[in-house]
Amino acid sequence: MPDPLDDSELAGDGDFLASFGETLLQTLDIGRWANGLDVEDILRVFREQVGGSMRKEDVLRAAVRKELLPLLKTGPHAPKGAGVYHATEAQLRAVHDGYLFRGNVEAVNGRAVSHDTLALGITQLGIAAVGYGGSSGTFSQRLFRKEVTFQMDDPFKQAREYIEQREIRSRKAPRNKDSLSRLATRGIRTYAERAILAERLQSEWRIGSGNPLAYELVTGSGYRTLLDASLEMLANLIDRQQKFVFVTDKLEHRGFLTLGHSLDTGEYAILETLESYGQEILDGWRYDDEGLVKATRFVRRYCPQVVMGLYRASNNSPPRLFFAHQEHVHFAVRIAMADSILRPEQGYPMLLDVASMTCHSVFGEDGFHGLVQDAYAQADPSLQYLNVRKLRR
Repeated sequence: MPDPLDDSELAGDGDFLASFGETLLQTLDIGRWANGLDVEDILRVFREQVGGSMRKEDVLRAAVRKELLPLLKTGPHAPKGAGVYHATEAQLRAVHDGYLFRGNVEAVNGRAVSHDTLALGITQLGIAAVGYGGSSGTFSQRLFRKEVTFQMDDPFKQAREYIEQREIRSRKAPRNKDSLSRLATRGIRTYAERAILAERLQSEWRIGSGNPLAYELVTGSGYRTLLDASLEMLANLIDRQQKFVFVTDKLEHRGFLTLGHSLDTGEYAILETLESYGQEILDGWRYDDEGLVKATRFVRRYCPQVVMGLYRASNNSPPRLFFAHQEHVHFAVRIAMADSILRPEQGYPMLLDVASMTCHSVFGEDGFHGLVQDAYAQADPSLQYLNVRKLRR
């Protein structure tokens, strides 16, 4: 399994041709590019491409529904209870009345914002926990990375070392994000979301975002301390909490999502446990000897207990991947679906979006950068170390 933190992989020319219908050389031929912006022509091309793609997907959907969905029960990685099910309106209404609107379900979501200059790097991590009874709390941490120390016994030597250190880090850091920044914004945030969900909430059911056994946690992102803390925390989540459901809105597992598009409103499918996912991590990540032993023990024990599936809250919304404990999977997906049908055009748990909006309100970029700029202005009116210009993406 490729490291999702490493965005340096490039596809070959053949992949480019297969994906875009023209060679890379043709794309690079500036003579074939349009002059100016012809809105009518762009709209025509967009409509042709979108319409054609949708018609092909409809044909594929029909074939998948007829031929492949029935095979889920007997697939090579099919867990106990694999197959397609339907959640009735009465079942989802019972979840609304007995759990969601009584505040017996809470969701956790987080965000990270960063500021980076030569003088200082600041990362702010914010996590929000919410239920329909109100906010359960917000949690935050701020990390300050500074390279220059005040103990300069040999200023000339240390100045050279700082220059070399910064240059090496810049060359190794794709898109201006080195491993320490990625650890802070991905690994620690992902850990904190799950730790708060498992250890700080009081509700019977909890909703999280993404895969509960996130790649950056099962690998430790290269940091042994994060690996040890993550495996212990995730073991607690699976052993003691159990009543959780995680939902992702990303285009991950596109093959499974293709299966999901063949589901009708209210249907859900139980696909497989995370055993093969865990094994791919063990085969692909370079652990040290002790870390490999710990990760292997964790994967063997806990990955078979977590099930991955799909649900479709509405025919007007895309399917969603979900993850739940095998002992509670049917009720878990009803929790997710009941929260998702509150906005049938989205088909995604509204509590997760409420948590995300709470994070944006409390820990948003504008407020964060405003505080940073104020601190720089107080320390140095010239603002020579403050780079306020946004990089192009």
